[in-house]
Amino acid sequence: MIIKELVVGPLQTNCYIVGCEETLKGAVIDPGGSADEILSEVERLGLDIVAVINTHGHVDHVLANREVKEATGAPLMIHAQDAPMLTNPMKGLAFLLGRVRPSPRPDRLLAEGDEVEVGQIKLTVLHTPGHSPGSISLLAAQEGAVFSGDVLFRMSIGRTDLPGGSFETLMRSIKEVLFSLPDDTIVYSGHGPKTTVGFEKSNNPWVR
Repeated sequence: MIIKELVVGPLQTNCYIVGCEETLKGAVIDPGGSADEILSEVERLGLDIVAVINTHGHVDHVLANREVKEATGAPLMIHAQDAPMLTNPMKGLAFLLGRVRPSPRPDRLLAEGDEVEVGQIKLTVLHTPGHSPGSISLLAAQEGAVFSGDVLFRMSIGRTDLPGGSFETLMRSIKEVLFSLPDDTIVYSGHGPKTTVGFEKSNNPWVR
């Protein structure tokens, strides 16, 4: 599996370009800004983008949705509970960045257990609310990787003081969903460096 991490946008969001080495089909996860950089990297990798996926609807993860979707023609996907954030600047916190171009509406609403096929890679949707009601993680089980959005970070967790956030719900998502994955699963977070499930189980001060 091809994984290219780009740090984009005003809040230094991790955008991931995921590609199937056999078919060169690809997905863009959390295009949070810097559309030109994302699209240049897609072209460099020679990928045909078949999905644009938001792990949740906050503005720093969706800022380049429109540009990436229009350039690639790929469907835009998000969990149903966060879909209203894409077009409502108050719900998606877009107003915090001033006047920004709104995201298009999603083409596909995701739910727990759904699969997004990217060539021979299957990204399974894990509903991991707490940071937002519709926060999801994307599990590439065969490749031993999970894209956790703003749910779990290296030695930290997602904030829960934004509208729709819940500390208790976030803890359940981490302990019951993410921590049920194999310890060697690599966690690609929405901000900061990657980590592993096992490392966070043993070392994360918020969930030890």
